[in-house]
Amino acid sequence: MGILAVSADERVKDVRIAKDSLCVDLMDGRTITVPLAWYPRLANAKPKQLARWEIAGSGYGIHWPDLDEDLSTEGLLRGAPAAS
Repeated sequence: MGILAVSADERVKDVRIAKDSLCVDLMDGRTITVPLAWYPRLANAKPKQLARWEIAGSGYGIHWPDLDEDLSTEGLLRGAPAAS
């Protein structure tokens, strides 16, 4: 009996920001949810700044131009908070 493995596609599909969390939907159907407090620039930003994000790095990153903040799906999957 074989096992069918869906290939991982860690590119960003969508980004949602709730009151206390950052949620990133990936192309392969997974969702990464991390505490917004891990990323002080995001946690202290205004809603309008948070809403303006772009997919970067060939789909493997997120960029907030108004905040000069960049996150990668690799770092999010590792559970890596921003460096202090």
